[in-house]
Amino acid sequence: MRLIKSLLLVLAFIVRFSSTLSAQVPKGYTLGDAAADFRVKNVDGRTITLADYRSQKGLVVVFTSNHCPFSKAYEDRLIALDRKFAPQGYPVLAIMPNDPTAYEDDSFENMKARAREKGYTYAYAMDETQTVARAFGATRTPQVYVLKQTNGQFILEYVGTIDDSPQDGAGVQRRYVDDAVSSLLAGRPVQSPISKPIGCAIKWKN
Repeated sequence: MRLIKSLLLVLAFIVRFSSTLSAQVPKGYTLGDAAADFRVKNVDGRTITLADYRSQKGLVVVFTSNHCPFSKAYEDRLIALDRKFAPQGYPVLAIMPNDPTAYEDDSFENMKARAREKGYTYAYAMDETQTVARAFGATRTPQVYVLKQTNGQFILEYVGTIDDSPQDGAGVQRRYVDDAVSSLLAGRPVQSPISKPIGCAIKWKN
């Protein structure tokens, strides 16, 4: 009888832990889904929405952060992507999804300082409620979602990492985001629409 009670307690713990874990891990969009409009706070104080980009061909949404070393390693490459593709209709929008109480580096004031220091050419906004990160299904920083605008809707065409060399920009062999946007601009399907994001886990609020 004691063995049965012990097994039942273990089973109850597993079920509870699994339900808690599933509540923490966002499911998010899949390829071909239309992203819902959202509101995030840019470092210049403006509220940015997805609808603000309706004049563009698409959008490169990057969930990133100040404190993560992987995010820092990709800053110059993100600036380069924005400089290359924003004039062609695919600007970068960087969103900071972390709970700033987990890392002081991710506070809004430090976001503003970082954007000035690095000379970001793109918007850098805070997902204060973390609803945008959950809607997209983001789990890492950095993690990229390439959206193509079709009849006023932003359709997910690529999700994953920026390239295949997170720590060394000189060692890149596969430029996933560059290839995806270039294909979309040429009217071709994305050849590798999914890759594994490599970075720091998003710090969710309790």
